[in-house]
Amino acid sequence: MSLWFDVARVAHALNVLLLAGLGYVWVRNYLEFRSKHTLGLLLFSVFLLLENAFALYIYMFDGVLAAWFATAVPAIAWQGLMMLPLFEAVGLAFLLWVTWD
Repeated sequence: MSLWFDVARVAHALNVLLLAGLGYVWVRNYLEFRSKHTLGLLLFSVFLLLENAFALYIYMFDGVLAAWFATAVPAIAWQGLMMLPLFEAVGLAFLLWVTWD
């Protein structure tokens, strides 16, 4: 397996954890305030969490796709694909930091 494959898996796992934290805060806020804005943020976190969990499932448990991604995808493509969840993790970490405060 390539380094890029591992970086993408770690980034998606980190995104799942960050989104779970954001979802926790937004569920609490929605139950307290019942605002549409908070509900929108909660739904955003749920759908983004599902997307990252699905990507993580493909990378870790789907043997055919995981093997193809790990061996047949060129390194330049992995560098590009890896940047997306990595940038997402940075953005989610910042969002969690300002939300938790």
